[in-house]
Parts: sequence; structure tokens; C-alpha cells
Amino acid sequence: MRTTVALLFGGRSGEHGISCVTAGGILSAIDRDRFDVVAIGITREGGWVHVSDDPSDWTLVDGRAPEVAPEGPEVLLPATRHRPGTRSMLRQVVDGVVSPLAEIDVVFPLLHGAYGEDGTVQGMLEMLDIPYVGSGVLASAGCMDKAAAKQLLGAADIASAPGIVVHEDRWAEGADEVMAHLERHHPLPWFVKPARAGSSLGVSRVDDPAQLEHAMKGAFAEDPKVLIEEMVAGREVECGVLQGVDTYEVRTTVPGEVRIGEDLDFYDYEAKYFGKGTVCIDVPAGLPDAVLEEVREVASRAFTVLGLEGLARVDVFVTEDQRVLVNEVNTMPGFTPYSMFPVLWENMGLSYADLLAGLIEQARGRRLGAR
Repeated sequence: MRTTVALLFGGRSGEHGISCVTAGGILSAIDRDRFDVVAIGITREGGWVHVSDDPSDWTLVDGRAPEVAPEGPEVLLPATRHRPGTRSMLRQVVDGVVSPLAEIDVVFPLLHGAYGEDGTVQGMLEMLDIPYVGSGVLASAGCMDKAAAKQLLGAADIASAPGIVVHEDRWAEGADEVMAHLERHHPLPWFVKPARAGSSLGVSRVDDPAQLEHAMKGAFAEDPKVLIEEMVAGREVECGVLQGVDTYEVRTTVPGEVRIGEDLDFYDYEAKYFGKGTVCIDVPAGLPDAVLEEVREVASRAFTVLGLEGLARVDVFVTEDQRVLVNEVNTMPGFTPYSMFPVLWENMGLSYADLLAGLIEQARGRRLGAR
């Protein structure tokens, strides 16, 4: 019997479209002789619908990302929790009639951002005892919240950029005090980031204090919790991590480097996904072997300290004096064929299809939460 995988994508976050593109990449590469696939889209309003599993329906067209439409058959989750030795039954509603959709073995949640990558969907799957790819509730939530991740990493002596956390109500009550603190303790430029968003949504570079108000407004549009960090003068390097198969040791890739041209202030959302500016991806990164090994060691430690499972992409800065500082940890990195994570593993000799198969089979054998 072939393994049946439910691909779950779209979602309520601002990264809805990128999640759909990620799904398209996986649909185009997954081994259909080995896996049956059920495509489930989550609309921007949170509705679950059965959608096309044709990869061509989930690609960028004229610079526009696809979107899950609400017109498909509604998908219903299992009425009872999954029992050992059985499969989980998904149902659908067509013309008001409930009928079986598929019996699934594992869910591959391709959701980016809030309501998906932050432990919410993981918690729902845990309650139903449905195996899924990727990290659990606590690790997903901890990495989605950049401020929380910095605290956890700092407790393990893993360095990151200095900065502060500002909540929207605190900013409304005392923006001048926040500004004064920044000017005293944190040299410009600053990077303003929503604490719980990805794909660089809502991120701004601030070179002059007069720009901070506008930057905070953009960040608060994504999240009422905002991180303001000092700029790190360094190279942007990314490392892929996979959970060990038979041991507790994790596997890492040789790191890759993102190089941006002078026409970009930083590697922002439009540069990542829509071709804005000059961007070069080097795999492996053009760094000394000793530094590449240090990046791999930091990535491995971060994966373990944060309690991650399955996969992650650890993004770091390498400074001029060759210090390695963690920028962020992605528990569900971009997964199109040209995304950094699969490209890094391809460089290690692991094909896209085999990477997917390994993650799915590992998820089938995992033990979910407390019994």
C-alpha cells in the first residue's frame, strides 16, 4: 500500500501565496509512484478546501502568486483521533453531502507564517494523533517568534544581533522613550521586523531616526510585537539541517550565501520571490573551510537547542572578523526547486524527490506528544 500524503498549504498569513508556490514545487517533484497525494488548500479566511494537485496551478504567473479559492469542496478533519495501525479519514462536503475524501498516513504542512508555521496547526494534528512533517508545537512557536528564539539561543550562548522588543501598545504610549533608548544603546542602522512573520514581510531598514515611525507602522501591520535590531555588517549565509535518521546527531549542508547588489538595501520580500534587484546565490558560500564548518556547527546546535524535528534552514551572518551570528531559524523553509533549502541538499547529493521522501517517511515513524 502506497503512503498517502496530505499537502496542506495557503493559509491566513501574509505568506499565503508563497505557501502555494511551495506546494507547486513539491507537487512537481514528489514521487507519484511511491506516494498518493491529496492537495488541501486553506483560504485566506481559514476555510479548508480540496484543490487541484496539478503543479501548474500553483506557480507564479506574471509576477503574481497563486491563491486558494474558496469554491472547492470543503474538507472535514477526522471525527475521532487517529488510532495506531489505522489511517486517518478525511471527508469532503459536496452539494451539502458529506462523503469520504481520502485515508491519509501523514500531513505535510507547507504553511508559512502565522496560523501554520507557529505551532497552531501542529497542535491540531497532535490532538488528532495525525503524523506530520516538521517540528512540534513548542519548537514551531519558539522559532516563529524571533524574539523568543533569540532568548532561547542566547541561553545556550549562541549569538544573534543585539536589539529590543517593542509591543504596539508600548509604542503608542511611549514612542519617544523607545526612540531615546535606541539612540543611547543601539547604533544605526536598525532593522525593524515583525516578531512573528516570515519572508521579510513588514521588514524595514532605518538609517535615520525620522524613518522609525513609518517602519514601525509597516511592521505593526503584520504583528503587534516588533523586533528592532542593530544591523550586522556581515555576509548572509544559510545552512540546511535535517534530523538524524538512526542517531540523535543532525545532518547539515555545506552553507550557501546570498549576495545582493548595490541596488538593494537588504534581501527583502520582493527580492526573494519576485526578482527585484540583483541577487546571487552561491553554493557553497565563498568562505574559508574553517568558517563553513563553524556555520554548520552553529546550525546544528541551534537545531538541537530549539528542539526542532525533521528539517530547518538556519540563517546566519558571518562578520568581517568571522563571528557567526544567527539571524533566524525557519522550521518550514521555502521548498520550490530553486529555493535555498533543496538546492543546498542537492549540492550534498540528495535529490529533491529523495529529500521529500525521507521527510515523509521519517514523519510516519515519529512519536507525537504525550500519551
